Amino acid sequence: MTGHGHLVGAVPPRHSRHRSKIAPLLALGCCLTVAATSPATAADFDACLKTLQARARGEGIAEPIVRDVLPHLQRQPRVLELDRQQPEFSQTLAAYLNARAGERRVAQGRRLFREQRPFLAALTHRYGVPGHYLIALWGLETGYGSYLGTMPTLDSLATLACDSRRGAFFAGELWDALRLLERHGLRADDMRGSWAGAVGHTQFLPSSYLRYAVDGDGDGRIDLWRSHRDALASGAHLLQALGWRAGERWGREVMLPDDFPFEYTGHDTRRSVAQWAVLGVQSANGAPLPESELEGSILVPAGHRGPAFLAYGNFTAIMRWNQSEFYALSVGHVADRIAGGGALRNPPPTDQKPLSRTQTMALQERLLADGYLRGAVDGLLGPVTRSALSAWQRDAGLIDDGFPDAHSLQRLGIHAPD
Repeated sequence: MTGHGHLVGAVPPRHSRHRSKIAPLLALGCCLTVAATSPATAADFDACLKTLQARARGEGIAEPIVRDVLPHLQRQPRVLELDRQQPEFSQTLAAYLNARAGERRVAQGRRLFREQRPFLAALTHRYGVPGHYLIALWGLETGYGSYLGTMPTLDSLATLACDSRRGAFFAGELWDALRLLERHGLRADDMRGSWAGAVGHTQFLPSSYLRYAVDGDGDGRIDLWRSHRDALASGAHLLQALGWRAGERWGREVMLPDDFPFEYTGHDTRRSVAQWAVLGVQSANGAPLPESELEGSILVPAGHRGPAFLAYGNFTAIMRWNQSEFYALSVGHVADRIAGGGALRNPPPTDQKPLSRTQTMALQERLLADGYLRGAVDGLLGPVTRSALSAWQRDAGLIDDGFPDAHSLQRLGIHAPD
């Protein structure tokens, strides 16, 4: 699971169309990204652990766990490196989809969907989530259980709890991970998963495990590591809690007219399918959109040269699971493919290259200087930065898709990626 990134306190300046942050529920990326510092030495981390011990007692964590587990946790520098290198900010959409939505993953997903059809149908009846979405999530999270992660969960969470970037959030996850030890009879060594503390086939954070994990295989236990049915049922339960709307799809690929006003793109602008059709939006194959009052937003994650999507309410539910636009699009696309759909009609350009963190910081500094952004520079190309860039492009007479193409970067005096 991955987080999102944008500027601290990025209130909408007079030039920009602000895209509000989706309400943090259980998604990893729940908090504003800030320029972060972390304990630089083992002594600093040890001091932080002592503070965490005192706080854990106040959280009602059992004394044996506070005494015997917390003092032995170890700082994981690799966790902090990975936290700063999340793929939706270091990869293009083409590279992201190629790694997560390839033909092999789709073919395996279709096979598992057929094998699990009766069980998945029961989950759909109970939770309203179609099975092909659950299989897609399973595939994206752990390659259908082929890689559950090897990082020590408690060490990872303690490392992130002692880091200033999202310390408060991860401290809460640490408390819940410790509660899992107590309530489920786990040992600390049993708890291994992603660098960010997510565990099991569907990579649940500890807070999700405590609140939404269910016994899917009927053996009287909940084990997200060893039971894929527990994991799939828990995923359906969580998506329902995150606002999944039964009977609706996630979204669809669409075709935009040549004169489409890109200022209408983004999560904050929602219109019914019928209203988008009036603006010339069509299905990806050029056919008219269906007659529907279902509301959605137009997203262009790779800019005007790439695919466009009409994202509905269930797209938001997926983003509450993992607040990454690339991730949610990949889940929706893989789910469509598992259900028999085809490849994207307009795949993202393969010649695009991601900005380095230094280049993104230079872009943000320029937008700050010109009054399009407010807050601290973080070097992550999130929705607030893209919204500000769109406003700058519009004022500069360029295509205002919010994508940092070579022409926009050149006009801003920023060296484009090689």
